[in-house]
Amino acid sequence: MDITRLGRTGLQVSRICFGCMSFGKVTDERPWVLGLEEAKPMFERAWEAGINFFDTANVYAAGSSEEITGQVIKDLAPREEIVLATKVFGRMRPGPNGQGLSRGAIMSEIDNSLRRLGTDYVDLYQIHRFDPNTPVEETMEALNDVVRAGKARYIGASSMFAWQFSKLQHAAELNGWSKFVSMQNQVNLVYREEEREMLPLCREEGIAVLPWSPLGGGKLTRPWGTETKRVSTDRHNKTMYEQPRGNDKAVVEAVEQVAKERGVPMAQIAMAWVLAKPEVTSPIVGISKMGHLEDAIAAADLKLSENEIATLEAPYQSFAVTGF
Repeated sequence: MDITRLGRTGLQVSRICFGCMSFGKVTDERPWVLGLEEAKPMFERAWEAGINFFDTANVYAAGSSEEITGQVIKDLAPREEIVLATKVFGRMRPGPNGQGLSRGAIMSEIDNSLRRLGTDYVDLYQIHRFDPNTPVEETMEALNDVVRAGKARYIGASSMFAWQFSKLQHAAELNGWSKFVSMQNQVNLVYREEEREMLPLCREEGIAVLPWSPLGGGKLTRPWGTETKRVSTDRHNKTMYEQPRGNDKAVVEAVEQVAKERGVPMAQIAMAWVLAKPEVTSPIVGISKMGHLEDAIAAADLKLSENEIATLEAPYQSFAVTGF
């Protein structure tokens, strides 16, 4: 497994990031999540393969994803060898201050995340979305204080418009506060809208790109029309991937064609395309089966030709942004 730098920082991360959203206690929203004993062998295989980068969020499975992640990594390797990331923004409790990026929310939630993870710090603390109801200065000063307190080594952001990201960064720069070093956004063959503004901005500013859903919610892993239990029960997939958008069918068929010619699973082709993008640092792979992990590991060594990339990209048609 190749290792690369997280943007312009000195932090070294694996080219594949292990996504931990699939682990936790079963909820109505995520009935497919896996428990501690099911998670352990997947974490162990990832570490064995050279993956040192693990990503979760406070909101995943109501905090229990962080609990399982923290329990497993304690036995996996010394803490300083693990790159651990989590996020803040989503609703964690009822009431007017139960979510968002206010100073109160950030200061409370970093402590709650550290408690659940069983660690003194996270390597990367990310805002899960843009908060239009909180001044950017309040958010960035609070995140700076989290870094200065040693509770996070770096800060990152997730899906938003490029102008929103720039506004947050500008507030930090004006005040000498910690700036974001990474952007976790939606990048895959059936969603390439980030190529308009966000990817060029990240390339220009040296921001690490950590794509979520690099396999299009599973749509790019199987022939068109095939469905799995998770796609049919996950409301996020229903919103973003179940309904055809742009020219999805033709894109999926192109992935199937290239995969057949290569003699490899479609998932490996779709992941290899994301890894081939020069702006991309580490795609975040959601793992709920060992096969998902094995495909991601194999894709890290799969190099697509220019002709294959052209075949995969040709059918795409632009459409309205989603996932914010």
